[in-house]
Amino acid sequence: MNFAVKSCGNGRARTGVLQLGNVVIDTPALLISTRKGLPHFISPDLLPTLPSPDAHLLQFSPLHFIEGISPKTISSIGGLHQMLGLHEYGFSAVVRDSIACIPEHKSTNKAGASFETPSGRRLITPLEYMEMISCMKPSLWASLADEVPAWVSEKRNRTSVDRTLRWLDSCLKISSTGGAVFGTIVGGCSVKERQRCAEEVAMRNVSGYWIGGFGLGESMDDRSTLLNAIMDNLPDEKPRQISGLELPEEVLQGIAAGVDLFDSSYIYHLIQGGFALTFPLDGTKMIMDDDSGSNQIKINLKATIYRKDTSPIVDGCSCYTCQNHTKAYLNHLLNVHEMLVQTLLEIHNTHHYLGFFRRIREAIKEGKFEQFRQKFIQQRRNHLIAAAPANG
Repeated sequence: MNFAVKSCGNGRARTGVLQLGNVVIDTPALLISTRKGLPHFISPDLLPTLPSPDAHLLQFSPLHFIEGISPKTISSIGGLHQMLGLHEYGFSAVVRDSIACIPEHKSTNKAGASFETPSGRRLITPLEYMEMISCMKPSLWASLADEVPAWVSEKRNRTSVDRTLRWLDSCLKISSTGGAVFGTIVGGCSVKERQRCAEEVAMRNVSGYWIGGFGLGESMDDRSTLLNAIMDNLPDEKPRQISGLELPEEVLQGIAAGVDLFDSSYIYHLIQGGFALTFPLDGTKMIMDDDSGSNQIKINLKATIYRKDTSPIVDGCSCYTCQNHTKAYLNHLLNVHEMLVQTLLEIHNTHHYLGFFRRIREAIKEGKFEQFRQKFIQQRRNHLIAAAPANG
């Protein structure tokens, strides 16, 4: 793995280039969320419909493979790239628990991390995790983490850091894979523990950093303070990846702090709700909508207002969905519970969100990132204020 910072904004926002084998990605970048290595609703033959090379970085959880095909079988095939036939794509392995807070079991957590898996809650030891990583051969992988929500005690935050550092050391000792390792940084809402974890991980032989424990109940103000505490203690020459920052304004907050890579399930959740992203990417004023379920960022295509709407989701959008289908057709597919709509929505939403990241990179290169960010947030705030009486 190679990473180089190319340009910086007035603050910490920066652009860079990440090279993973023959995959070259401009950062800040979005990692496409997958289920067992493939986007949730897009088949391999449709992947070329997504912008290239922006969509060539995929994030997966090794725990999704606990059921079905075994890691050893994947290894005998040649790894995840070989099994899926996606040789021109980069894979990032990240494990997150789907439950925000569980009771502590000191005797077991000394041995490994407890995660919710397709087979129920399982204890995953560093040895088991590294066996998965070795078999799947991802381009980069994050070490195990003990993530905690915002409301835990200082003692629990301290314990989470101690465990995560211990698991990182175990993973590094066991590792025989050629993939780049990202050391995990946790610490909950404790500035002191976030600083300590960042300092400790920065001293390890890692290729980059995965920042965990966000999106678990912290406020936007707390998040800025925590991110700054982390970044103050990390070297500039290595990439930083984060989970839990999903909304556009949260992504902008992360980029302002110096984050390079974002993995999230935001697009998946939009699709499940029947939503399509519609906010403008060129900095023009966001259009106010009516009672169709819009919140200025997205529209609810289930709304009856779209039943006879023969326009695309976004005028001028070059994605396959907007070039070939109308809001009325998508509304029909949603109302009859046709699975095709999930594919069409994932194509559009992924295309649109990748365009958002592309526009951010342009703003950083132009030295106008902070203006872009403030304008986006202000327009979003104005819309929410204007919509409040109608929704009240």
